Amino acid sequence: MLQDKDRIFRNLYGFHDWRLPAARARGAWDGTKGFIENGHDWIINEVKTSGLRGRGGAGFPTGLKWSFMPKNDARPSYLVINGDESEPGSCKDREIMRHDPHLLIEGALLASFAMRAHTCFIYIRGEFIRERERLQAAVDEAYDAKLIGKDNVHGWDFDIVIHHGAGAYICGEETALIESIEGKKGMPRLKPPFPANVGLYGAPTTVNNVESIAVVGDILRRGGAWFASLGKPNNTGTKLFQISGHVNNPCVVEEEMGIPLRELIDKHCGGVRGGWDNLLCAIPGGSSMPMIPAEQCNDLTMDFDALVKLKSGLGTAAVIVMDKSTDIIKAITRIAYFYKHESCGQCTPCREGTGWMFRVLDRMQRGEAELREIDLLYNVTKQVEGHTICALGDAAAWPVQGLLRNYRHVIEERIEARKALAREAAE
Repeated sequence: MLQDKDRIFRNLYGFHDWRLPAARARGAWDGTKGFIENGHDWIINEVKTSGLRGRGGAGFPTGLKWSFMPKNDARPSYLVINGDESEPGSCKDREIMRHDPHLLIEGALLASFAMRAHTCFIYIRGEFIRERERLQAAVDEAYDAKLIGKDNVHGWDFDIVIHHGAGAYICGEETALIESIEGKKGMPRLKPPFPANVGLYGAPTTVNNVESIAVVGDILRRGGAWFASLGKPNNTGTKLFQISGHVNNPCVVEEEMGIPLRELIDKHCGGVRGGWDNLLCAIPGGSSMPMIPAEQCNDLTMDFDALVKLKSGLGTAAVIVMDKSTDIIKAITRIAYFYKHESCGQCTPCREGTGWMFRVLDRMQRGEAELREIDLLYNVTKQVEGHTICALGDAAAWPVQGLLRNYRHVIEERIEARKALAREAAE
């Protein structure tokens, strides 16, 4: 388990004051000017040394992503922080914005300086009303204290703009988010060009998750090597895990990357409802990730590489636990409905495929489908996966693939049971 001395988010639960004096007492804004005086490349190299991988789902190396930004470009550069947090099951970024907003603001300054950006946009989910108000109040405090703004004490002119979205899942995708900030409909852009070359307002842009930016200050204070010493190789540092579903105490907790799933649930959540033997499956990284059946959960570690080997993913580390009382077909049907509803409609495979998958699953949960439709459904998921501009098509297909891979027998039994009832009624 993570030791208290290694925690980055010391006010995750809001037990203490969020305001600037309290944040400074916890260590925020300590040494920031010195980090900036060390130069752009020093910050990027420390983040590379830390091994920090993006905490928004993709897990791309953060320092490497920052290094893609052009160094000598006449256009302005922008940092965009993705606080949309639309993934069902994910609820970590809102805790940072509510309870430790100055970690995010300091991280935004340092990351923007590293990429030679003078302006940062923080895009907040439409439903996060109070989080936006809290973050805006913290930004105002930082301006008043001359920590940010023109001619601030750190010597790098820097502005933060809070942008409140309208509550669309698709705006969690970085290019759709950029479109939304520009005042257009949130629809993903074709890539290339990538945002590092042509992003917000046609200028070089990097989009990072809230958690990815909020940890930067502590990484620089304690050193990239300290962060790299936590977790597992290629899966370093601390991570905010969000555990919900059939556990005794749902929670958000900061832990080391690579913690065993069973330890995470038993020590922080009071165990699975009804005991570990009552576990049916777990979705490890938000609703878009394929489920992991109980037999694979016993020795599972929560990191990017271990979950990829099981044909799933860490995603946002939003763990959704399901016990044996779960109607697993109905659960995945509900997830399929969500992706059908949130598809922007730009790509035909996603626009048509998400609705088709939901309708077939809806019949399967009632046992009204035919056995041959199981393979047909799988084939359709493969036609959607990898054939869309953004990853929403993949996000819609993967949970269905996980169901068919692990619980095909449940679907078959339900279809056969329905047919048996129909035969009895006919007799």
